[in-house]
Amino acid sequence: MRIPRRLALVIPSIALALAFAAAPAQAAEPVDYVAMGDSYSSGAGAPPYGLCFTSASSYAPRWAASHAVSSFLFVACGGVTSQQIGPQYLALSSRTDLVTITIGGNDVGFIDVVLTCATGSDAQCTAAVDRAVATGRSVLPGRLDTVYSTIKRKAPKAEVVVLGYPHLVEPAGTCLSPRKRADLNRGADALDEVISARAAAADVHYVDARDRFAGHGACGPAPWINPFNAAQLIESFHPNRDGYVQGYLPLLNSVTA
Repeated sequence: MRIPRRLALVIPSIALALAFAAAPAQAAEPVDYVAMGDSYSSGAGAPPYGLCFTSASSYAPRWAASHAVSSFLFVACGGVTSQQIGPQYLALSSRTDLVTITIGGNDVGFIDVVLTCATGSDAQCTAAVDRAVATGRSVLPGRLDTVYSTIKRKAPKAEVVVLGYPHLVEPAGTCLSPRKRADLNRGADALDEVISARAAAADVHYVDARDRFAGHGACGPAPWINPFNAAQLIESFHPNRDGYVQGYLPLLNSVTA
């Protein structure tokens, strides 16, 4: 979800970064953890928020609170594209052991797609998703290559975990039309395909979120994704607290010690 540029480019490490020692949940070597990315990492959708729509319910602070960490820098910021995360790189160093990131949704026009599909016709939704898919295939690969290579250069010993995006709505959900629901999920599939391929090319760990969130899309009986809400645009089609705690957190736990 896009937010004003002056807010999206705040360096969260000044006002938001949390650096603390946490009691280890198990015997393990403490790690220096940096959580980067967009609103799906900052915790948008699960208020209350700090600057840049950071939430204590996001998977990142939850993971840091339950693992042995020597430092935790939470620099993810709602609204950023892959070309706007430059300030987040400042949190990385040769000491960094773990980096997590979600990025790419805003590059393909997330806000335009969800607004169009929520308020426009079926045909307008299809066209918006088609534009996003085309942008994802033509523009996003090079941008992701730059992001992943920069992270690896600035944090050469870190394990880099790239988390994908879930399907936004339940296929048989109660909101939007069947065609719009299918289009939104088709867009997520195309985006995840690009992210997965570039993560593999960069030799970083990609984690697919779609199976974990299956059955929990927006407008279903047990949603982990918020439905569209014109009064709370930043929360529309973002994970709710359960989405971060029961969806993304177990995924990150599954690939980390």
